Amino acid sequence: MDAEELKALQTPLKARYKENPDAARWTLKAGGRLGTDRPTVRIETGHGRVEAGLHPATGGSGEEACSGDMLLEALAACAGVTLKAVATALGIDIRDGRVLAEGDLDFRGTLGVARDVPVGFSAIRLSFELDTDASEEQLATLLNLAERYCVIYQTLRQPPQIGISRQRA
Repeated sequence: MDAEELKALQTPLKARYKENPDAARWTLKAGGRLGTDRPTVRIETGHGRVEAGLHPATGGSGEEACSGDMLLEALAACAGVTLKAVATALGIDIRDGRVLAEGDLDFRGTLGVARDVPVGFSAIRLSFELDTDASEEQLATLLNLAERYCVIYQTLRQPPQIGISRQRA
């Protein structure tokens, strides 16, 4: 896809969203079914099922996907797609590239071993390896815009309101 093809796809959407801001508001959903014999959840995605379970550091077998890994995978996917779309729009040729998201966890928090240890990631790092002839200035712009427009990155940087509830089956 080149810049003109991307523009052709996005221009009508941008015009529609400017004319009718409500059309740009979507509610994305995810759900899963709890495992019956062990702590797992089967997530139904638009691209198949994923069985999520405990990380080996918390007693899991490592056979199921870890939700922490899935969070980092979502960040890597979103950041990579965003960076590639921005590069396309700017006419920056990226011959090849990799995106890496890594995060630091202290599992004493989630296991309740130490109350003073937070549950969750204490740090997350995102990096790109890019094979390109782009100038340093172009790369700085590219990374800045990828950071600005990556939904998962921005959600982690500025967490939304979140709540939890229970419904009867």
